Amino acid sequence: MDQTVTLYAYHNWANQRLLHHLKELPEQVWKQEVQSIFPTIEAVIRHVYQVDHVWLYTMEGRTFEEVVEAVSGMNEETKDWTLDEWISRHTALSRQILSFLEQQRDLHAISSYRHPHFGELKVSFAEIVQHIVNHGTYHRGNLTVMLRQLGCSGVSTDYIFYLYERNQTHTA
Repeated sequence: MDQTVTLYAYHNWANQRLLHHLKELPEQVWKQEVQSIFPTIEAVIRHVYQVDHVWLYTMEGRTFEEVVEAVSGMNEETKDWTLDEWISRHTALSRQILSFLEQQRDLHAISSYRHPHFGELKVSFAEIVQHIVNHGTYHRGNLTVMLRQLGCSGVSTDYIFYLYERNQTHTA
């Protein structure tokens, strides 16, 4: 498996691990306000979901304007989703992204993307996936801090634990 696909599979594993951990916590934790970078746990999950969509649409070749239009209604669309719905939607989105990545002949080929404020970016799908993974890791860290502020434990989503779990699955 290409390292890019492995990294994205890790991102999905970490998100799923965290979402399933949230199911074990008191229900009010999900929308409880906290003094942090985001007002609630749900807001962080929504943000990661939206940004993952942004990058999928970008890799698919949509223009900046098309991407903005595609994600503009997500706050309203997702506002009443339950945690089970979030798990289901994250799973579906991850499948879409993995399918897209697996269909590419060369994940290291350079493509060009235009942003109205930042200009042109020449980057590979592999580099975009690295950004998606870094972005998700950053915000899973935010979630861990927020959970501790709310008196709850976090769950480890370190890459090495993904590798251990993957290794056990492949040798079993």
